[in-house]
Amino acid sequence: QVQLVESGGGLVQAGGSLRLSCAASGSIFNLGAMGWYRQAPGKQRELVATIASGITHYADSVKGRFTISRDNAKNTVYLQMNSLKPEDTAVYYCKADRLLRTYWGQGTQVTVSS
Repeated sequence: QVQLVESGGGLVQAGGSLRLSCAASGSIFNLGAMGWYRQAPGKQRELVATIASGITHYADSVKGRFTISRDNAKNTVYLQMNSLKPEDTAVYYCKADRLLRTYWGQGTQVTVSS
């Protein structure tokens, strides 16, 4: 089993920045790709960014504003979010893959006020 704990969410004004962290624990040997997803009220969960073997992928809506990074020594993935917009408001979830299984964190709320 893999446990994922997110932190760093909160309330920020439009144009501001937040940094999300996701720490993995448990059976983390052979931990694969990690990423961030988000779900706004009334909408489906959507991909924000992923990182695997150093290769990153971003949703078009966050390219140039968000940066995903990973510290393998700390088993932690980060999401630096700059130039935040009200439409970025959502619950942000961390996801990790390991040996054909997918694990999710509990989510952290990000609210961007206009």
